[in-house]
Amino acid sequence: MCMELIQLVSRVSILLPEIEAARPRCSEALCLLNNEILKAKTLIQHCSESSKLYLALTGDVILSRCDRSRNLLKQSLGQVQNMVPVSLAAKDAIFSLDPSEEEAGRVVMELLHQYVTTDSAEEHAFEAIQLSMRRLHITSLQTLLVEKRSIKRMLGRVGDGQKKKILLLFLNILSKHGKSIVIEQTESGSLQREDSFLCTNQCEAKSCLRCGSDDAQEDILRSCRPPDEFKCPLCLRLMYDPVVIASGQTYERFWIQKWFAEGHDTCPLTKRKLAHLSLTPNYTMKDLISRWSATHGVSVPDPSMEAAAAHSFKSSLNSITSLSSSVNDLRLPIEFSNLSCGSPDAGLVSVAKTPNDFDVVSGESNDSIHKIQSGVSIQDMDLNHLTGFSSFSWESQCILVGNISNFFKHNDQACSWMSSEDFVLTMVRFLNDARDFNDLNAQILGCLSLSTVLQKCRSNIPDLNDDAFALLVSFLGTEVSKEALAVLKILSCHQYCQQKFAASGALTPILEMLDAQNAELPEPAIKILSNLSENSRIVSLITPSELIPKLIPFLEDTALARDTLIILKNLCITEDATTSVAKTDGCISSVVKLLDSGSREDQEHAVALLLSLCSQCIQRCRLAMDEGIILDLFNISVNGNSKAKAMAMELLTLLRGEFNNNEESSDADVDISRGSTIDLTQQKSSSKAQGLLKKFLSKQGSSSPRSKK
Repeated sequence: MCMELIQLVSRVSILLPEIEAARPRCSEALCLLNNEILKAKTLIQHCSESSKLYLALTGDVILSRCDRSRNLLKQSLGQVQNMVPVSLAAKDAIFSLDPSEEEAGRVVMELLHQYVTTDSAEEHAFEAIQLSMRRLHITSLQTLLVEKRSIKRMLGRVGDGQKKKILLLFLNILSKHGKSIVIEQTESGSLQREDSFLCTNQCEAKSCLRCGSDDAQEDILRSCRPPDEFKCPLCLRLMYDPVVIASGQTYERFWIQKWFAEGHDTCPLTKRKLAHLSLTPNYTMKDLISRWSATHGVSVPDPSMEAAAAHSFKSSLNSITSLSSSVNDLRLPIEFSNLSCGSPDAGLVSVAKTPNDFDVVSGESNDSIHKIQSGVSIQDMDLNHLTGFSSFSWESQCILVGNISNFFKHNDQACSWMSSEDFVLTMVRFLNDARDFNDLNAQILGCLSLSTVLQKCRSNIPDLNDDAFALLVSFLGTEVSKEALAVLKILSCHQYCQQKFAASGALTPILEMLDAQNAELPEPAIKILSNLSENSRIVSLITPSELIPKLIPFLEDTALARDTLIILKNLCITEDATTSVAKTDGCISSVVKLLDSGSREDQEHAVALLLSLCSQCIQRCRLAMDEGIILDLFNISVNGNSKAKAMAMELLTLLRGEFNNNEESSDADVDISRGSTIDLTQQKSSSKAQGLLKKFLSKQGSSSPRSKK
């Protein structure tokens, strides 16, 4: 019923450019036509945001409103028909209640009547709501959540009265029985079972299940690829509403109806003329498809809604400026894809072509990028939908998230006209739902989209609350760790966000990422720790003896050495950290290697770290000298950048003091009586370095005389 009205409004909207181009003499008639279009869209908006149960209950009222809207549109078109040279192709729309919706409405009405007249209505509530949920396709946790949210949204708009009582009753019943009904339907595979089946249905089901054996059935359900029998021969996609035609073949209802509507009276597969064009629901096939989909977490969308949305999107691209919004502004809970949101390897959003060549918006295709960049269409159609985002079906939410993420990625001006706060907060809610649904692909998509927007709008990042940080932290250690770390890395750059890391308990799982087997995880973890180490409060929460040994291997990684040095340098504001650095095997030697092999910036951070170590405890100068630091410091003091030169000279001065204090006593420190031996090679090398140090600093002292006290 609503889809018929959508198609009517779409056809009229397509005609508007021709009507306006002809410049009709009566502008009043044109304004009236625009007003009727807006009223029709308001009606569709109401239907899209309302509870399915309540719509089924009030189906007759909605039906009459659709008829009235059609008549007014027809009347408005008639007033301009004689003024412009255009063929008005707006066919009469015939509205009727879907049989399943009509049955659900009848069951709900009977239930309400029982609540009024008897005291035993509660006993029948479970069966009534179970049947109604089946008929209205509320068969998953996602659709159940959408229905409950729709009821709550309606409750917020109605006053005290009969309507509010009915909505509260629906919400109470769904809260009490909804989840158990969905779980029972999923586990038992009882969706859409009926007592009567056609013989052809049984034969087809048996062939699909290899004669119907339990083992074969289990093999079918466990298979990652759906059997070909589950797909419509016309579109090669899983069937949402399989029906049997006169030839005994099963097709998707939407596509076989389209086949017949185009004038065909033959079977698409056998090419034989059909005795009649009636359709019989194939409940056996639908049950099998539902069970396979539930097993593999795949949602099968209604192709009639999908095609209407794609057609409406296509027409919106050609809309005229006088029409402020298109049918896409209706924020319908339409499902666009056969998959929950695509596999992680397939890009952000899966690409699909419907048989009538309408393009479903894709996260990666160049065509959709151009459409997204085309300006007002995507701005009006998608981004304004954030206000009603939660009313979408789960698959539609995934599509919309991917589209807007792509828009931010390819449009540098996106942040200038759209509040990043709206999108970020929407993404947090989306991620929270994805976690509740255990939808891995949606979690990955949400994190990728969130990091894209945060990256683009770095200067205008909203203040996320503690729950948002806790949500992101909860993804660490899961299959979404990489994407969650990417988001946390961006947030760690902002000072006002840094304290939230400590409050959310993020430090421990981030430190665990340093030991991860996945080679992609340590890098963002190091970057995050590098940013957080600038905050002295966070540094005080880190145990140096646990962290520093984990950092040593990253000093040898040219991509991570700089950030690792920054972490070590910032940790050394405490005595515990400097002691841990000095005592950790290989730490000082790895830092000294960077004096010679690292970039100038790496050299600067390495000298700063060594200077911090040696200045806090003069005894550590000997440890540095034993690693052959002198020659590298000479080189940096001459060839390094300005900061590195100054720090190298300061460190050389410290080392000279240590050298002078220990020059005469170095041999006496060796306990010959205890059998110790001296490494002559090391002693000669050390003596040479000390000689160079003494000679170099003597020259520096003579060329730059210091004032003596």
